[in-house]
Amino acid sequence: MIRTEEMLLNVGPQHPSTHGVFRLVVKIDGEIITEAKPVIGYLHRGTEKLAENLQYTQIIPYTDRMDYLSAMTNNYVICHAVETMMGIEIPERAEYLRVMAMELGRVASHLVSWGTFLLDLGATSPFIFAFREREMIINMLNELSGARLTFNYMRVGGVKWDAPEGWVEKVKEFIPYMREQLVGYHQLVTGNEIFMNRVKGVGVYSKEDAINYSLSGPTLRCTGVKWDLRKDEPYSIYDRFDFNVVTREEGDAWARYHVRLEEIEESLKILEQAVEQFPAEGEILAKVPKIIKAPKGEAFVRIESPRGEIGCYIASDGKKEPYRLKFRRPSFYNLQILPKLLKGENMANMIAILGGIDIVLGEVDG
Repeated sequence: MIRTEEMLLNVGPQHPSTHGVFRLVVKIDGEIITEAKPVIGYLHRGTEKLAENLQYTQIIPYTDRMDYLSAMTNNYVICHAVETMMGIEIPERAEYLRVMAMELGRVASHLVSWGTFLLDLGATSPFIFAFREREMIINMLNELSGARLTFNYMRVGGVKWDAPEGWVEKVKEFIPYMREQLVGYHQLVTGNEIFMNRVKGVGVYSKEDAINYSLSGPTLRCTGVKWDLRKDEPYSIYDRFDFNVVTREEGDAWARYHVRLEEIEESLKILEQAVEQFPAEGEILAKVPKIIKAPKGEAFVRIESPRGEIGCYIASDGKKEPYRLKFRRPSFYNLQILPKLLKGENMANMIAILGGIDIVLGEVDG
């Protein structure tokens, strides 16, 4: 019998495969993980506390920096919460611009997830291809907002400014191009025997576990739970679009991989319909006061970000700053299941499991 000594191993916080400044302390017995403890907080910015001294419009740039791969959905959720409290009706043209911005952001986010996940597993080409397509989206969002990552585009009542001339046509041209690239992605990776051996049956959890751990987004839908807030609790104008909620039954890293790639296809469907329905003219900002004061009371709204359910709670005492603000950040909740998944796993599978969850540390730390 081979006797091994238990070892305490630090993975991160300075490690490329931890997807940010994330520390994972693992106990290993030989190659087998006996215990895993996530350590977070290295990127903590205190967004929620800072918001108590900021006017509502001033909070929007801070949301960009939470999930910096999906800044448009973060922008939207804070605006949506304030608009709900104030009962503001958003102009139709602004709603279409918001949806197009958010769905382009969703595609870009899933591309990063796909590329970095495969980079974690040792494949470099997919990462380069993913960033090639993402760059096209970033260029379009740059034209729309004036920024490449932290967009600060949404405003309470609408959007910062209108789309430049020819922008909607660029979105329309991108859709068939991206569909063609998805076919290439599957040809390159999905049927690869080495890849399938690395992810099939790895990081498995059940539907019950997903619900008990409050998972959302692809990490929930990979277990067969058909839940997407764009369909089940429609916000903005999502009830106007025909698209499917993607699910798989396996609950492993393979299922999460498929859900994200198929969600790109569904986002392209939404974009295609949005481009066709886009109003030729109209206002892009509702009539709102220069200094926004939410009425006394509280509100909680939730929307579907690329990583899952992001919520925003606001308590107001009628001033121009919120009395209290709280975000429900999907990456933080999705990460909770990691110790359970890693216990008893081989060290070789650790990064594959972590990469498959698709966290953004700015959102985990808050």
